[in-house]
Amino acid sequence: MLDYLGIFKAFNDRDVHYIVVGGIAVNLYGIPRMTYDIDILLEMSEHNIKQFIGLIKEWGFKPRVPVSVDDFANENKRKDWIHNKNMKAFTFINPEWAISEIDVIIDSPVDYVHAYNNAVAITVGDITIPVVSIDDLIDMKRKSDRKHDQIDVEYLERVKNEQKG
Repeated sequence: MLDYLGIFKAFNDRDVHYIVVGGIAVNLYGIPRMTYDIDILLEMSEHNIKQFIGLIKEWGFKPRVPVSVDDFANENKRKDWIHNKNMKAFTFINPEWAISEIDVIIDSPVDYVHAYNNAVAITVGDITIPVVSIDDLIDMKRKSDRKHDQIDVEYLERVKNEQKG
């Protein structure tokens, strides 16, 4: 069982191209907030998805929805889930882990390439974590209807203003 740092280290070691978004990104910007999942944007090339799915299977994670893990690799299925099921994130679960959910954002107001170009590398211990920029994180959270995301925006704006000096 890995904690979030162990998961990010494994992603890095396997050359999985990802960017941390969501609650852990908020934490990495110095804002304390409870979260029990990992939210990521994933570069959706065939090779990258194969690397990611390999780790997910090794760790015993399964899709929350009743589909095969391998269905996630099918671009047409992902498009169908977005357009016909209004899916925003594909969730992999393993209730035996402390981090019991890994959410891959599949319908985001900020796409992977944009997020990658603006990402910030934050080092924790000896692990470098690609984190969505504070501006992109604010943009993603503003487009959410969830109350805790709106609260996150307020705190992120404060951090952003403090960084400006």
